[in-house]
Amino acid sequence: MKVLVTGGAGYIGSHTTLSLLELGHDVVVLDNLCNSSAESLRRVQEISGRNVEFRQVDLLDVEALDAVLAEFQFDAVIHFAGLKAVGESVENPLAYYQNNVVGTLNLLHGMDRAGVRTLVFSSSATVYGASEQVPLHEDEPLNATNPYGRTKEQIEDILTDLGAADPRWRVALLRYFNPAGAHASGRIGEDPRGVPNNLLPFVAQVAVDRREKVTVFGADYPTPDGTGIRDYIHVVDLAVGHIAALEFLTSRNGVFRWNLGTGRGSSVLEVIEAFSEAAGKKIKYEFADRRPGDAAISYADPAAAQDELGWSADKTLAQMCEDQWRWQRKNPLGYSEVG
Repeated sequence: MKVLVTGGAGYIGSHTTLSLLELGHDVVVLDNLCNSSAESLRRVQEISGRNVEFRQVDLLDVEALDAVLAEFQFDAVIHFAGLKAVGESVENPLAYYQNNVVGTLNLLHGMDRAGVRTLVFSSSATVYGASEQVPLHEDEPLNATNPYGRTKEQIEDILTDLGAADPRWRVALLRYFNPAGAHASGRIGEDPRGVPNNLLPFVAQVAVDRREKVTVFGADYPTPDGTGIRDYIHVVDLAVGHIAALEFLTSRNGVFRWNLGTGRGSSVLEVIEAFSEAAGKKIKYEFADRRPGDAAISYADPAAAQDELGWSADKTLAQMCEDQWRWQRKNPLGYSEVG
């Protein structure tokens, strides 16, 4: 297949692009590089030995987007492009609604004009909000608690309505939990701009002495060690999940929803300990008050993806930490080290 990957230079996008190439698919990446680096694609080409067509285009630029869709005869789109920081979305909600929701509407209109109606959408477990129900099943009511999560929820609604109105569309909504890890080569990985929003990259930056210590928000949750429990999934497992969904859609019309997670939870302190083991050094941390809206425990029920896609995450927390440490150790400043 010829696949357009929006946001394909980013963390999950670059790993999925690599997996697509390794399976023999042709890939065109569209990315505005506002939160990513073209260096990731150069390394994807190096690892795969295959070429990636790249177009630096913003989804808000309708004319440029249409030009890309007209230039290639795409079979499908995997849509990652979007702003993704919860705190930033609270501070600047208009930018999130404009970029994520309007950008997706532009993409859908463009796809429809080009006759491309197969889409795998990068959603998120944030659509469930602070639900205390575990494990989280796809039928759980959606109740996002921040603008970032609400953009994902609104896009899911748009895609659901689109699928109901036009049966030609084939859409997968992938709600994934906490991506972690890196490619085993250590050549591509997570390179957040500014202060990391997620636990693993923050821990990795402490391990490589870019930051002094990890702040652990909340030590009094009703969990075995008092810290929050989350479902961490290896980014390579996640990439394979996107391809499994794409293959599923090749023979089925409609809108489908799947959690992509391990079905297991790890506490913040367990993650820090596992990373300390991988790095061979103690990771410094300190406790702080809970953050508003954080659930004590959140992990996926991945049974639907296992049953319907034949997909399951099989990499362990130890493997995630080992791979993330290898990436961070080899690239202490991320892709910005490249001149």
